[in-house]
Amino acid sequence: MDSLLDFEECVKDSPEFRLKLELFEADVNVLETHLDKVMKLCGKMVEAGQVYNAANQLFLSGLAELSMFHQKDSVINNCLNQFNQGLQEMISFHTILFDQTQRAISQQLTNLCTQFLPQLLATRREFLRIGGDLDSAALKNSQVSRHRATDAERASHLLLATRKCYQHFALDYCLQLNTFKTQQRLDVLNSVFSFVHAQFTFFHQGFDLLRDLEPTMKTMAAQLSQLSTDCAAKRKELENTHLLVQQRDASGEPLVVPCSGSEELIQGYLFKRSRRKTKTWKRCWFSIRDNQLIYRKSHKEASVVLFEDLRLCAVKSLENIDRRFCFDLLSVQKSCALQADSEEVKQSWLEALQGSIDLAYRQPKEAPPPQGGGDSSPGPPPQRQSVLGEAFRAPGNMLCCDCGEEEPRWASINLGVTVCIQCSGIHRSLGVHLSKVRSLTLDSWEAEQLKLLCILGNNVVNRIYEARCSDEGRVKPRSDSSRSEKEAWIKEKYVEKRFVQSSSEGKAEAGRRLYRAAMAGDLVAMAAALAEGSEVNGSIGEEGGGQTPLIGAAIGGSLLACEFLLLNGAKVNHRDLRGQGALHAAATAGHTGQVCLLLKRGANQYAVDERGQDPLAIAVETANADIVTLLRMARMNEEMRDSEGVFGAIRDDETFQDIFRDFSDMASHDPERLSRRKFSREGQEEEEEDKRGRRGETVNSVKKTTQ
Repeated sequence: MDSLLDFEECVKDSPEFRLKLELFEADVNVLETHLDKVMKLCGKMVEAGQVYNAANQLFLSGLAELSMFHQKDSVINNCLNQFNQGLQEMISFHTILFDQTQRAISQQLTNLCTQFLPQLLATRREFLRIGGDLDSAALKNSQVSRHRATDAERASHLLLATRKCYQHFALDYCLQLNTFKTQQRLDVLNSVFSFVHAQFTFFHQGFDLLRDLEPTMKTMAAQLSQLSTDCAAKRKELENTHLLVQQRDASGEPLVVPCSGSEELIQGYLFKRSRRKTKTWKRCWFSIRDNQLIYRKSHKEASVVLFEDLRLCAVKSLENIDRRFCFDLLSVQKSCALQADSEEVKQSWLEALQGSIDLAYRQPKEAPPPQGGGDSSPGPPPQRQSVLGEAFRAPGNMLCCDCGEEEPRWASINLGVTVCIQCSGIHRSLGVHLSKVRSLTLDSWEAEQLKLLCILGNNVVNRIYEARCSDEGRVKPRSDSSRSEKEAWIKEKYVEKRFVQSSSEGKAEAGRRLYRAAMAGDLVAMAAALAEGSEVNGSIGEEGGGQTPLIGAAIGGSLLACEFLLLNGAKVNHRDLRGQGALHAAATAGHTGQVCLLLKRGANQYAVDERGQDPLAIAVETANADIVTLLRMARMNEEMRDSEGVFGAIRDDETFQDIFRDFSDMASHDPERLSRRKFSREGQEEEEEDKRGRRGETVNSVKKTTQ
């Protein structure tokens, strides 16, 4: 036990006593500070615990709602309910713990401080005051002359009385200090013991609760194991089904779907022309059922019978309108023009409709057999077959680039290689930033993408990505190799680029080499530079004005270089130090094909450079009629689309779509025909005003119609 103040020394009031008293008072002050800190931290801990309990309660409410959602699933519902009950009891235990902590720490220590410290402080003030009076009385007594007996006697009596009073307060003050020092040890230990006992009780209750839940948890563990097995089997089944469907139809086009039942012959999406507004076409879901042609405008609307009896109808192809793949269905009362998405889909519908009409006359009571759907002619349709034949022209493309399997049906459009179906799945797992996979028989291909596949091809790309294969001692997998072997090879080849012949030049020089190759339109050099790690969006520094390879390709005029860089992640709206992007550069150089391609890829035609000029202003300044026409028509079309959001009656302007398509086809197949045509700004501005006036009349008429 710590030493206490000695009462005998207190009466003597020696220097040793005064020194020990000061140390005692300092200990009391430090102890008071610690007690105050502990009580404040305890309060914060209890408040945080209450917030934690409130959050836990909200969490349990969410679990209860989740349990209600799965009330039809007995396994999940029972599991969630039992865990919810157990956790609810844990919250109650926590509440009790925080209440006991509050009483154990805060209340006991508060009682200690409020019971002793205020009285101790008041006694100390009196002790210091009487000590001062004693010093004054002793000083006066020492200064009285021996010849003044009366004053000397009075001073002696005052000194004696003051000393007795001082001894009384000093002894009282020492008693209180000793009592506080003794009591605080008991109260602090009792407080901490109560807190630990509350924790012991809490964890013991939790242990008992979890022990009661142990049989339930074992049952749930067995159910979870079974669910895990069932889930893995179901996931495998879904993946296999997904792969089969993907192989059959991965183009994203709305192909006709033959139905398995006897009540319905054919179904699919068609465009239906409005009878009131002949230029308005609506995409609807059509089906033939019970000798009727039925359609739905959307999944939220009910089916509508378009023709009640197909026996009273005739079907024919429409060749005298601008839109492609159209056919007409006529009856005595009405006719309806329909449009398919491709020639093969159109023919399937014509065959199915005519077959349904014929069958309705021959067997009105029997369910018609399945017709159309393209099942009678195996293999890819003619248009797809032409894509496949064009792709196989490049050297090495008739074998899979990664395993050598014959006649691959898939391709990576950004790498420029053909791959088999198993390797295509591995390519997809790499991510679209490394490989963009597309089907050669099911997907639609743009001219630029198909040309890239023919110019690069498997032999060229393999010379780049497999240059050091023999040096590494690596053996390329074959078509009969396991999937794991092919996957390891493809990752080493395209992700790690382990077999690429690395260059000793720095990144800056590699970037300049990619820029020069892009400007020259050298696709092989560009592919090699990207394989060696050149940044597709890296700028060539201040000496080149901060231009990227895409801007260089736009300046050089190579349409395929622009498409290759865009497919490999080039940012179409990146701008150099002068604020000009690829679209500015193409407009300045007068490359109409590049302008068309960049607009299709989302280039911002309103971005201005350091002179405040956008691409349209540059085209007007250079007097390039084709580019001005493209940019202005694109702006008009965008304005028409904006008006669609207000009035809901205007689609993409057909004139713009036709002009845009013509320019795109001409840039890909006949770029020599794209020549500059000089024109006067005054005449062009008058033409622009006239076009805007016609657009305004169209919008006003739509407003009146919608109102």
